Amino acid sequence: MAIPHRGWTSNSTYFVTASSYQKQSLLQSDRMAELFIKVLYHYREQKKYMLHEFVVMPNHFHLLITPGETLERSLQLVKGGFSFRAKKELGVGGEIWQTSFYDRRVRDMGEFEKMRIYIRENPVRAGLVQVAEDYPYSSANPKWQLDEVPQRLKPENSVAAGPQG
Repeated sequence: MAIPHRGWTSNSTYFVTASSYQKQSLLQSDRMAELFIKVLYHYREQKKYMLHEFVVMPNHFHLLITPGETLERSLQLVKGGFSFRAKKELGVGGEIWQTSFYDRRVRDMGEFEKMRIYIRENPVRAGLVQVAEDYPYSSANPKWQLDEVPQRLKPENSVAAGPQG
């Protein structure tokens, strides 16, 4: 299945979900989840995208991301970079990812906040933790650094009224 081309996407922020091959729980071990996060931060540090939120679940991940180039390129780096390293460093064989991914463009701060909460609460809804901050493979955990909300999504600064009188 071919991934549809979305054009130049670097001015937009996206909620993205990608699943492991046949929804297998490939990401449930500490080694796999930690390696995924290392790859995620490796490309963030290279300024390939801005990372606003993430969660690594046993069989999928969610991101809130602003691509540096295209969304396709960002996901190619994350999924491909992880696959390469998992096979090389952890000896993982076979397919790791479903071919495509689901994405939704974030249009405003309200949507950004809803998707941010959805990502953070995912491990709680799945029964993996009681409190989102306790899940080690999520940006809800305070140990992770994130990029700021893109300026274009922030509410307009209210301009103070001129002198009264």
